[in-house]
Amino acid sequence: MIDKVTYFNGYTADRHRHHHKHDNERNKYLKPGVILTSALGVGTALAVIAKKQGFSLKPSAIKNTPVKDWAIFRLFDKKHPNKKTIELEEKEIISLASASVAGGLAGGAIFDDKKHFKAKLRESVNQLLGNVLVPVACVGGMSRLYKANKEKIVSVMPQLKGSGSFAKNFNKILKIVPGSLATIFALGVGIIAGNKVSNFINEKIFHKKVERNIKGSDFAPHVDDLGMAVSLMADKSKGASFIQRIVPLFLCVPGIEVGTHRDR
Repeated sequence: MIDKVTYFNGYTADRHRHHHKHDNERNKYLKPGVILTSALGVGTALAVIAKKQGFSLKPSAIKNTPVKDWAIFRLFDKKHPNKKTIELEEKEIISLASASVAGGLAGGAIFDDKKHFKAKLRESVNQLLGNVLVPVACVGGMSRLYKANKEKIVSVMPQLKGSGSFAKNFNKILKIVPGSLATIFALGVGIIAGNKVSNFINEKIFHKKVERNIKGSDFAPHVDDLGMAVSLMADKSKGASFIQRIVPLFLCVPGIEVGTHRDR
C-alpha cells in the first residue's frame, strides 16, 4: 500500500502529482497555442487591410492570381510601377499589432490557467504602448519631418566629382545617410521611451514595481520601423516592399509575449 502524505493545505501527494501533471500539460500547449492565435489575429487584420487597399479576397480571384502577385507576396516592380502593393504605414502597423495582442490574449485565456490572465492583461497594455505605439509615433513623426525637409537636407550633403559609376553610387549613398541616421535615432528614442512608459504604467497604474529592461524580443515589432527607414532611403523599391511584407510576421511577437506572460 502506498502511503499518502497530507500537506498543510489538505492536498495529498497523489492530488499534488495530478495538479503538477495538469500544469505541465498546459505548459506544453501554451506557446504553440498562443503562436497560432496571434498569427490568426495578424492574418485577419492583414486581410482587412488588403481588402481596404483594393485587393480581392474572393477565393476564385485568389485562385486565378499567380502566388507572387498575392497581396501578401507582391513586391514593388520598377517595370510595373502602377501595380498596387500593400502599404503598411502607422495606422496599419498599429492595427496589426493590436490584432496580434488580442490574439495572444485570447490564446493565453484558452491555453493557460485563468490565474495568470490579469498578468496577461497588464502585459497587453505594456506591449501596445511601450513596444508599439510610442516607437511607431517617434519614427512616424521623424519620417514626416524628414520628408518635409528632405530636399534642403540632401542639397547640403557633399558629393564626389566625376561621372564614373563609383562616384555615382557613392553620391547616391551619401544622399540617404541623413534619412537613415534620423530614423535610427528616432527608433532608438522610441524604444527607450517606450520602455520608460511601460515601467511608469507598472508602478503608477498597476502598482507593481517591475523594472522592464529592454530585451531582444522588444526589437522584433520594430521591423516595421525599419520598413519606414528603407522607405526614407528609396521612396519605392523592391527592398522596401520586401521588408513590409515580413512586418506582419514580426508583429506576431507582441501577441506571443502577451499570451505567454506570467507574473514572476
